[in-house]
Amino acid sequence: MNPKLNTLLTTLYVLPTDRVLPDLGYDRSSKPGRKAILSDAELLCLVVAQHLLHGHSSESRWVRYARTHLSGLFPGIPQQSGYNKRVRAAGPLISAVITALARDTESWHEILRLLDSTPVPCGTSRETVKRSELAGHAGYGYCASHSRYFWGFRLYLISTPEGMPVIWGLANPKLGEREVTEALLRHDHHLVRDGQVILADKGFAGKEFERFIAEDLGANLVRPDRKDEKPRFGKFGGIRQWIESVFDSLKGQLGLEHHGARTLDGLYARVASKLLALSAGIWHNWKTNEPRKRSLTAYDH
Repeated sequence: MNPKLNTLLTTLYVLPTDRVLPDLGYDRSSKPGRKAILSDAELLCLVVAQHLLHGHSSESRWVRYARTHLSGLFPGIPQQSGYNKRVRAAGPLISAVITALARDTESWHEILRLLDSTPVPCGTSRETVKRSELAGHAGYGYCASHSRYFWGFRLYLISTPEGMPVIWGLANPKLGEREVTEALLRHDHHLVRDGQVILADKGFAGKEFERFIAEDLGANLVRPDRKDEKPRFGKFGGIRQWIESVFDSLKGQLGLEHHGARTLDGLYARVASKLLALSAGIWHNWKTNEPRKRSLTAYDH
């Protein structure tokens, strides 16, 4: 493990230990059964290391690597089945840590938020669609940027300009983008401040959705103009590429499309884990004053 990743994990360990776990009242000592040797804070650090180092690899390969090379830092790493259970159970905790990391960066106070969605494929064959435990939850959708259909979910992400996740969720691709985003914003409305500007693409155009953003949230929705309406905002071509580059980091460096999940809670935990790795990298880059806040290259080897 290189020194920068080691420093990131050491620094990250303090945040859930001192702030997030006490705030949530998260105490494993009261739970029945044999006490885990690997603490929850250590598990979170191990998850971040997994997706920064082996984002495209299978979980079983990662556990073999960790038990061989990282046992000095993380004593008591469980076998693959035990690790999988711990990560799936930690889904809500991972989401809480993502929010804590976002609040602890300077960009949290910026007025601009980026909004978009991207496909998260969960199968590529008809047999997978028929037999998967995700059947009934996942669905078919179309990815316009790659001109292809997929079976799975869409990841909806609202982030800061440099890509720090603020609000996120998974939804069936057959559901409308505006309806899904409105449900997410209603649930996490406390994460949106009055006067904030939410920059989205043309797919989020709609009078009712704009009214909801303005009247219910006190924010402002800004999007590129459509061809069939009067000019309002412009094209935002360069700024719109910011959110695309965030998705590129999630897919290219963290393996979002290679999650390998077969169950709904497993998918949620693995997508959350990749967002946690991205959040941790951005958070640490802010703390160390790195010029490129979303760069993960220093931690991936």
